[in-house]
Amino acid sequence: MVSLIIGNKGSGKTKKLIALINEAVAASDGTVVCIEKSPLLTYEVTHKARLIETERFDIQGCDAFYGMVCGVIAQDHDLTDIFVDATFKIVGRDYDEFAALINKICKVSEESGVNFTFTVSEDQDKLPEALFANAKVI
Repeated sequence: MVSLIIGNKGSGKTKKLIALINEAVAASDGTVVCIEKSPLLTYEVTHKARLIETERFDIQGCDAFYGMVCGVIAQDHDLTDIFVDATFKIVGRDYDEFAALINKICKVSEESGVNFTFTVSEDQDKLPEALFANAKVI
């Protein structure tokens, strides 16, 4: 399952994401991963979640991000959830390319059983309809 938390800056997306991460860690029998651009959530998210900073590995753009996510899934057989904060800061603001990425992530989610949640800083009506074909807004 792929979920999107959509809203403009200051709308509480990251706080909602932090709560969801901590809930997932409490409920999961496996690994929970939080991907962020830079180390901003270190003290907000439980230490039991694995934090990955894309800036540290120079991950930029949808293709690099997709490759990284597939690598994370491939190396961890008990992964249950991946949360991504500040998504557009990592992949860029090409909305059509982002929609294509989310559709690819939906396929990976179905095949692997890993749940994904992304924060998206934008008004929902400015995003392409293709983005919502397989992902749900929470």
